[in-house]
Amino acid sequence: MISASGFNPLHAEARDALARIRTFHRIVAEHSARYFPTLVNDGAVAYRDLSLRSRSPTHDFLVRAWKMFEAVRKADTDSGHPGPRMVLACGFRMLGRRAGLDASREHFKSIVDRLQRGGIGAEQAVREAASMRPRFDIIPQLQANFAFTKAYVAEQTGTKGKLPGPAFYVDMAIFGDDRPQWIDLGPDIDWAHPKLNLHAVFAEARGLQDGRHPSGGPTDIRDGLAVAQTLANDPNVLAALRAAEKS
Repeated sequence: MISASGFNPLHAEARDALARIRTFHRIVAEHSARYFPTLVNDGAVAYRDLSLRSRSPTHDFLVRAWKMFEAVRKADTDSGHPGPRMVLACGFRMLGRRAGLDASREHFKSIVDRLQRGGIGAEQAVREAASMRPRFDIIPQLQANFAFTKAYVAEQTGTKGKLPGPAFYVDMAIFGDDRPQWIDLGPDIDWAHPKLNLHAVFAEARGLQDGRHPSGGPTDIRDGLAVAQTLANDPNVLAALRAAEKS
């Protein structure tokens, strides 16, 4: 829609597109949380590191993503638009550079030291602390995040990649060997991008059932370690992950 105005928000034909984007931004903001952080433009990215021991973060992320998708879809279709396409993918990511984190720590220490020796007052200390930004060059969670790479490329392939929209597609690597009964899934979709050597099995999520699950999350969803073993096709992937942290 915004393309009709040449991506000029001041153009008369941009009015409806801007209203649609503002609604989208509001819904994404309403669903964002500490364990479901998002970045938003004319699309949105949500991300979370999975737990190597517990299945519950995997399940929680899926549920939150579904609820946001449903809210966006309802608002969009109620306004006469086709609705969104969402791709939930999993993958490895590199740890972010420490430079930004170290700089933030030194800045905070400087504020405390100057406050203690009387170099600045409490008001100035609060003002400096409030304006601190931990880093300017990276968003660590998205730095070399190959789950994001897979999700972005898969979404862009759309119908040609066997992922027509609007719909919510889930990377089947998050589930165990048996299909879970608490989520309505469409048939498996073998997706691939040969040029980038990316491949995955997706399925359309059509609904989630509310209900109680065992402590730690449903038994038919994988924790981060099991997901990593599946992606790497390596039962000893934990040793490789630990070695990578030290390098």
